Amino acid sequence: MKKDYSNIKTMKQLELQIRQLESDAARGENMIRKNINYAAYFYRPTRMINSIGVYLKHFIMNFFKSMVVVIGLGVALTACSSGKDQKDFIYSVDQFADIEVLRYQVPGWDDLTLQQKEYVYHLSEAAKAGRDIIWEQNFKYNLPIRKLLETIIEKCGDKSGPEFDEFMIYAKRVFFSNGIHHHYALDKIIPGCSQEYFASLMDEAGCSDAKVILLPIIFDPSLYPQKIYQGTDKDLVAASAVNFYEGVTTAEVNAFYDAREVPGDPHPISHGLNSRLVKQEDGKIVEQVYKADGLYGEAIKVIIGHLEAAAEVAENDLQKRYIAELIEYYKTGDLHMWDQYNVSWVSDVDSDIDFINGFVEDYSDPLGRKATYEGIVQYRDKEASRRTELISENAQWFEDNSPVDPRFKKDEVKGVSAKVINVACIAGDNYPATAIGINLPNAAWIRKEHGSKSVTIANITNAYAKASEQSPKSILTEFAWDQEEIDFCKKYGSVTGDLHTDLHECLGHGSGQLLPGVSPNALKEYSSTIEESRADLFALYYIADPKLVELGVLDDPEAYKAEYMNYIRNGIFTQFTRIELGKTNTQAHMQNRKLISEWVFEHGKSENVIEKKVRDGKTYFVINDFERLRELFGEFLCEIQRIKSEGDYEAGKALVQKYAINIDPDLHKEVKERYAKLELKPYRGFINPDIVPVEKDGKVVDYKIVYGDSFIDQQMEYGRKYATL
Repeated sequence: MKKDYSNIKTMKQLELQIRQLESDAARGENMIRKNINYAAYFYRPTRMINSIGVYLKHFIMNFFKSMVVVIGLGVALTACSSGKDQKDFIYSVDQFADIEVLRYQVPGWDDLTLQQKEYVYHLSEAAKAGRDIIWEQNFKYNLPIRKLLETIIEKCGDKSGPEFDEFMIYAKRVFFSNGIHHHYALDKIIPGCSQEYFASLMDEAGCSDAKVILLPIIFDPSLYPQKIYQGTDKDLVAASAVNFYEGVTTAEVNAFYDAREVPGDPHPISHGLNSRLVKQEDGKIVEQVYKADGLYGEAIKVIIGHLEAAAEVAENDLQKRYIAELIEYYKTGDLHMWDQYNVSWVSDVDSDIDFINGFVEDYSDPLGRKATYEGIVQYRDKEASRRTELISENAQWFEDNSPVDPRFKKDEVKGVSAKVINVACIAGDNYPATAIGINLPNAAWIRKEHGSKSVTIANITNAYAKASEQSPKSILTEFAWDQEEIDFCKKYGSVTGDLHTDLHECLGHGSGQLLPGVSPNALKEYSSTIEESRADLFALYYIADPKLVELGVLDDPEAYKAEYMNYIRNGIFTQFTRIELGKTNTQAHMQNRKLISEWVFEHGKSENVIEKKVRDGKTYFVINDFERLRELFGEFLCEIQRIKSEGDYEAGKALVQKYAINIDPDLHKEVKERYAKLELKPYRGFINPDIVPVEKDGKVVDYKIVYGDSFIDQQMEYGRKYATL
């Protein structure tokens, strides 16, 4: 594939390109060796032979191309050197449609021991080995479409022109979303090129046989229009494109799993978490369980192989134990074993290296039962973790002083561990777009009896901040009311934003309890939005508490106001830059922010707590009474916690449908037009760095971090290397 250098606009990018090209040969050699070893390890001789041929071809071609470009760029660099530090890190590597792709740094890597690096390496390979699973889960035709796109790019990558440019934008959007539905808005992505041109590319790439099936799926907006349907006039399951169900209705799914629940069970398993529910031709409904000898078995076997390799170099016996439990779960699909693994995993609070690997979050299921595959590999940021440790050490104080009904409070908060981490790999449903904070496990009884782990991801939030600094335009300067608000948010916005994430993840999700007999799935399709609202409200209420200044977490008792300004502005207005005009708000986190912001705006209207102002035809939302706003956050927290604790489905449904879904069309149009003039991208995601083994005399003596510079190159490499299904 022809490499595109047209986006090199600055000296920093020029320097980055030269450094990257100089390492191409070494990276190519390492890729060949790793893939041959990989294929041999898993007894795949055909794949081993293919790997040799494919990578030798790419290595030879790219080596000579790289040398030519290095010479040319080297001359340019000599001619126009600015004298700036050549070690400056460029965060933004690509932009297309509504997306910007960034890189993240891996600080402190060289402070890890060789054993720790090897542990991270194998855990990262395990995480990436499940890539095909998330594509399959998102939509049943995603993998054939992805492989079609890869083939066209491989065979026709040297083409140019407006139509091919539109094809490439479509391909990148699909790669970014792990499927043909937008990763956040959830609507189907339609190519910008014509169907006839797309068909000609299929012919040229030797994929003509796929046209009958795939072209209508790709181009017809009426086929599989939404990944997750959240309306009221269709069946939620039947109208959703996600691949968790086949031939069943919402009523049948609920009946199937309701029959399996054991009333009063103190340790209920998460029924349906790791399976696909299918109605057979004879009318019988069966579960296809994700396990080594079941659904997605070929991918799971590869994950298991890498986990076994990781266990050999784990930091301690506890890590080895819960890796063994995770492997057993992957082999059997037994959800009791999944819970046992989580109990062991959550007890490991001392290890420097940690990971997430499994079917974890249920945001993509319209009924909130089934989980998508995800993986993260992380290591502790010891200095930054002191902030979260202070918060978690005082978890009982926050629980005791919460404004919610005492019936819904935990008498004893157990095992709340929190730390700031850096990721070395994001995968599955966390790649390319990832969270900035995580709190797990999700099972309510494990959280109550054994605690939870919370993390804030420092190098991801840092990459967002640094990329914004490198951008000349800002959403803050356009949508903040005045210079005083801009200056205040610049001073405290980053600090309070990180603290909000800490409180949300460390304490919010771990707070409160269900009343006896209430099912964890009582809120059904509204459970994710209500739970995220509960955690956000907890954070918003406490970020203004003097306790945080007392603990030394904040040094200014007024700093919280920056988070209130940013939260309301975003939740009620600016976040809708991400949604197409005429569409509704469907993503759980966006619904949560709208729900909270709209509720406090309405309930504070008589006191003018938040004022909608218009100046020069532009709308702004200005907070007039911060103390009363905090009280409103507390009042709403009380109600949301009641809904959660009592399993009040109808009350949760009413709130979400009233405040969280429908967008004011005039405000929507205005925010889209104003944002478009900034030429910013509303969504951001990442490419991973490569962890490359360094050999000497046939022995691995180190693992080196190599930062890539091309989103499409990484997608193509992952398509070759981690194709398991």
